[in-house]
Amino acid sequence: MAVALTEVWRRYGDGPGAVAALRGVTVGLPRGRLTCVMGPSGSGKSTLLQCAAGLDRPTSGSVRIGGVELTARSEEELTVLRRERLGFVFQAFNLVPFLTAEQNVGLPLKLSGARVDRARVRSTLASVGLSDRAGHRPSELSGGQQQRVAIARALVTTPEVVFADEPTGALDTGSAREVLTLLRHSVDTLGQTVVMVTHDPVAASYSDTVLFLSDGFIVDALDGPTADTVAARMTRLERS
Repeated sequence: MAVALTEVWRRYGDGPGAVAALRGVTVGLPRGRLTCVMGPSGSGKSTLLQCAAGLDRPTSGSVRIGGVELTARSEEELTVLRRERLGFVFQAFNLVPFLTAEQNVGLPLKLSGARVDRARVRSTLASVGLSDRAGHRPSELSGGQQQRVAIARALVTTPEVVFADEPTGALDTGSAREVLTLLRHSVDTLGQTVVMVTHDPVAASYSDTVLFLSDGFIVDALDGPTADTVAARMTRLERS
């Protein structure tokens, strides 16, 4: 498994007012697959992604990436692990506004202390269809182009896992389709592992497996999803 969570609890607050966002979650996320996490608002899906990626510490339980236990690592060690072994794509793009597309893609290499291989950066930009936008800053790009730059930035280090949190949430339908096709391509062609949180059944239909959360529990899973089957499961969850 690329990522393994075992009996993971995440509580916020103390005493009777404490809120449990995750309640003993145990799940393995396989390599070379696109796994989607869905659930009603407040179900714990973003918390699951944050704990799985080492962005948040579980209250108890175990999180492993590639066999490395995260919960015992210091903040400094987690920062290095995220930088060197993981990629991230967020709804808000999180590009540095004064850097060009090429410089944004090369930033993870620069931060790790490695020599920025411009040929590698340009090749990764080309893989998301943005060779002709290498010298443009984020303000000169559309939302869909900015998210494609963010995907290239996530892929340039050849990470073990890419975590995508609502990657199409700020995009129009056409741009969203382009972004999802790129993530799907990274799995099918590059063997990338992607874990994606979304609220959109169409986005979820690009995945291999959908995990459904409700009230901090994984309550269902669906292989080979379609937009219709995902929407039907979500409707049942929201009514229960």
